[in-house]
Amino acid sequence: MGKRNSQRKNAAIMLDSDDEGSVSSSSSARTDKMSVTGNEEVHVDQDTLLEQALDALDEKRGSTREKALSVIIETFNSSVQHQFVEKKFATLLHSCLASIKKGSKKASAKEIALASHAIGLLAITVGCGDNAREIFEESVNTLDEYLTSKSDATKIPPFLECLAIITFVGGNDEEETQRSMDILWRVIHPKLGSNVIAAKPSAPLITAVVSAWSFLLSTLNELKLNSKFWQNSISYLSSLLDKEDRSVRIAAGEALALIFDIGSTEKFSAASKSTDDTTQEESKVQESYIHLQGLKGKVKNQVENLSVEAGGKGSAKKDLNTQRNLFRDILDFFEYGASPEISMKIGGDSLQTSSWSQMIQLNYLKHFLGGGFIKHMQENEFLHDVFNFTPKRRYLGGDEPRMSSGEKRMFKSPNSVQNKARTQLLNKQRLLSEGRNLGHYAANAGDE
Repeated sequence: MGKRNSQRKNAAIMLDSDDEGSVSSSSSARTDKMSVTGNEEVHVDQDTLLEQALDALDEKRGSTREKALSVIIETFNSSVQHQFVEKKFATLLHSCLASIKKGSKKASAKEIALASHAIGLLAITVGCGDNAREIFEESVNTLDEYLTSKSDATKIPPFLECLAIITFVGGNDEEETQRSMDILWRVIHPKLGSNVIAAKPSAPLITAVVSAWSFLLSTLNELKLNSKFWQNSISYLSSLLDKEDRSVRIAAGEALALIFDIGSTEKFSAASKSTDDTTQEESKVQESYIHLQGLKGKVKNQVENLSVEAGGKGSAKKDLNTQRNLFRDILDFFEYGASPEISMKIGGDSLQTSSWSQMIQLNYLKHFLGGGFIKHMQENEFLHDVFNFTPKRRYLGGDEPRMSSGEKRMFKSPNSVQNKARTQLLNKQRLLSEGRNLGHYAANAGDE
């Protein structure tokens, strides 16, 4: 007990020396040393640094907790902290949840944002498995309650990202994914009583909600676009394409492309039926199909206009080019069924995507991880599994390729991304097993 109190005191002294802290995604942060009083510097390893920061989360002073969370985020970005989370993930999770539950009375907006971001990083670090399930189950109700209360709109976006990430990693089925999507949707479409008037959501809030919602949508198998919900969703997203804010239009465009990519329609055909034989239910299906085609036609016209938009006064050229390129890709998709292809270098390896789902997942995780994205793509097996990406160095030195936690999850999860890869993984494991019997390992066996 005395040793822990001493560690906590030292952590408080070290962390109080600098009251500035923010949600940081820079992997260049000096996480191997911390400033203490005066100009003196103390060099410590990352485990010790994380232990000190974890102890400091119990301190009463808010600025100390903020600094501790900043250190944790910087350290988790600079390297994948598997060993630390194996020992301390539950302590870190509940300390972060404690910051969130304190709410506006004791925790600042900055502390709540940092704690939310730290939980998301924790989920990505532990990958799939029992720990990810615990993060999801322990956090989702707290996040739902806070988002429902909407006590401070400035605190909401970090919660949206956190909810999306923990569901993506720890959610086991489509029902859980859809529940989180409903929570997100209610932020901009709240269920109101007769005497309640909803505040108009800001453009950044709409963008954050739609982006997080699309990120989770990318994991679903199939959408029945004839349903009233999806047609209402398409209608709402179509209305966002007319908004002035470019980030809103881009987020809505990606969501619409994804919906039409994974959605299916049951086209009504009465070629072999007379009008008298057409049932009332079949008539409804026909009407729904016609309405959906009208919506799609409207969206296509909007997309075409945005793909050639000239831009307005003071419009940032980079943002305008991003919009034009995206909506040209969406137009190609509507006209030819072509999906966008992305190729990027991760160290000396090439990461490639060839679907709307993969593109949205890549962009969202890249944004969330910021400067830590490259490091995690090189070392984080969960991300390797998400993007079917294998750094060459993973098999150097004769190490046997093993089934990762993410691969194991593919055998128990009904999520679409995992389902599509399940057969390939079974074949890969079978071929690797055959290779072992022959006394060698084929690093690329079964990869298509």
